[in-house]
Amino acid sequence: MALLQDLIQQIDDPALRDRILQETNKLVKQKKFGLVFEEHLPECTPLYDIPVRKGAKVALKSGKVNDFYIVLKINGDIAVCGKKGQKDTVEIAIQDLVTIAEFGEPIYPYLKPIDSVCNAPDSDLWHTLIEADNYHALQLLEYLYAGKVDCIYIDPPYNTRDKDWKYNNDYVDSTDAYKHSKWLSMMQKRLKIAKKLLNPNNSVLIVTIDEKEYLHLGCLLEEMFPEAHIQMISDLINRVLVARDNEFGRSCEYLFIVYIGNSAPQKLALEDDWNHIEHTTKGKIHWANLSRTGTNSKREDRPGMFYPIFVSEDGRNITGLGDPIPLEQDRKTIVAPAGSIAIWPIHTDGSEGRWMQGKDSLSKLIQKGYVKLGRFTETGMAISYLNRAQIQKIESGDYIVIGYDNDNNGTVIVDDSQYEASYIPDTQWNIKIHDAARHGTNLLASILGPKRFSYPKSLYAVHDAIRFFVANNPEALIVDFFAGSGTTLHAVNLLNAEDNGHRRCIMVTNNEVSADEADMLSTQGYAPGDAEWEKLGIAHHVTWPRTVCSIKGHDINGTPLKGNYIGSDIPMADGFNTNATFFKLGFLDKNAVALGRQFKEMLPTLWMKAGAIGKCPVLEDETLPNMLVLPENKMAVLLDEIYCQEFDACLNRDSRIQTVFIVTDSETAYREMISSYEDKDCYQLYRDYLDNFRINTGR
Repeated sequence: MALLQDLIQQIDDPALRDRILQETNKLVKQKKFGLVFEEHLPECTPLYDIPVRKGAKVALKSGKVNDFYIVLKINGDIAVCGKKGQKDTVEIAIQDLVTIAEFGEPIYPYLKPIDSVCNAPDSDLWHTLIEADNYHALQLLEYLYAGKVDCIYIDPPYNTRDKDWKYNNDYVDSTDAYKHSKWLSMMQKRLKIAKKLLNPNNSVLIVTIDEKEYLHLGCLLEEMFPEAHIQMISDLINRVLVARDNEFGRSCEYLFIVYIGNSAPQKLALEDDWNHIEHTTKGKIHWANLSRTGTNSKREDRPGMFYPIFVSEDGRNITGLGDPIPLEQDRKTIVAPAGSIAIWPIHTDGSEGRWMQGKDSLSKLIQKGYVKLGRFTETGMAISYLNRAQIQKIESGDYIVIGYDNDNNGTVIVDDSQYEASYIPDTQWNIKIHDAARHGTNLLASILGPKRFSYPKSLYAVHDAIRFFVANNPEALIVDFFAGSGTTLHAVNLLNAEDNGHRRCIMVTNNEVSADEADMLSTQGYAPGDAEWEKLGIAHHVTWPRTVCSIKGHDINGTPLKGNYIGSDIPMADGFNTNATFFKLGFLDKNAVALGRQFKEMLPTLWMKAGAIGKCPVLEDETLPNMLVLPENKMAVLLDEIYCQEFDACLNRDSRIQTVFIVTDSETAYREMISSYEDKDCYQLYRDYLDNFRINTGR
């Protein structure tokens, strides 16, 4: 296409040239550039909460979810099923079937409370874990937090071809010829929604990966985030080399950093491990040479920077500054005032150079004590000054001014002993505490016991990656929709404990078992959805137990955790002053659920929409109230609009309410009712509550 564009520019007739350009531009928009991969059948969704009934689409619990039947008839415990367009039927026990939804068929999610841990009754900070297929959870989160997420950190399956992930409910392994394109299809759909969650003005997406898919992932990110700046970090996570037959050993993984809007890593005071290369930021105050060296350092490069500095004969004070002289004028024609010596920017080889500062700028620096005199030399005198970065540290209080040296031009004297150098590191991270074995596998084993989860991240690797972007945002919202063992929430809690932050974390993980566990359970006659199967899934067996134990400060047996968190010396046994709740993303049958129950089921979703402040409220029975005013959750819901005056009075009596939901089908009525709530976040809910949260519509 590029060659074609060049050829079109050679057409003499401007009208014809413009017409052809218009048509080729249309073709360009239709042509795919960059990463191209095979399209796959969209992922189907098993709906374990929806009963099997006539007309439903169903699949075998033990089979492939996209290999589905239509229920033609139900005879007791048996469903008579057929394939679309086929006459043959098959009889299957209902207990062996699960209702499914194809991509594009609306489904109606709700958050079913499973458990909670409260270690800070006086705190309104509540983290959340959602057990779900992350594609559906992301769709719900889009309704809740579009454009409000500050940081997304994900550790997706690496596609090692060792049955470490599923597509359409089937493990992908080395024998699958489409393993790469399936992985890309899976990631693309999720990243598309994740992009909508991120704050467009200032947020970051962090994705970890190894060498199996890093090239494909990089191309995918470039294609999906064309407006963003993207960097890749190499992180040493295996201190003991993982040997591979006939290959170089594996020791690193990679982090893709996607900067959204004005996002940028923050300068931090870092431990010694980070300082393995020279950094321009020093721990002590740094005086720079006023005479420029290197490129553009000759007199003729900047004639306006060639002027005399007059210094007293005793070398203790600057007595004045001369004007720049023309290139053709010999500097020796300038006569210094009585009692002074003219100092010029002369290189050690005797050639004429230039100063780093112009006359006016240098004069201001001298007045503030930011210029220091050295000793007389054969070429003049060494003169130093403080650059903008050093001055900022003085004026911000990082360096404490304790006096001025009257024996040296009144130069400022500072105490820099308490200063911790802050800087942004390079892209090669060789940090001992990022070791995944010691601070991932071993740490998790100390909490839950061995062999519950393979290859967890080092707690400190996640902690460090996140803190570069949220250290200055104590109210940050952080999302991880490949939560795995729950390291991200653990890391967020550690960050909050270190600086008394109020950052909130939302984790999403499925409840899949490993391939080996699936084989074992299947031979025992169990299937997904059975209690025996579900209790060994990631969410119930790993993510939530780790969350509870790390917050409470004890292991799975109730024994206090040993040791301190590295770098902060916070005892692990102290736990964290925070709370968390555990939900399962379920699905409701719109045709079989009463109106009142719909609202009861939707209440946790409204709580999350309002910021997940305080403990999630619960309706004790099916009776539908006229209104809910919940100051501890900073939210209120008007369910019957005829009570709007009483509702308004309640809100006026309590200023804590920040989020207001109004149930009405009338846009006009809604606008009228919220006219006095300019200081609150207001949302309209339709009377058919489920329609507010419909997902899987094929967007």
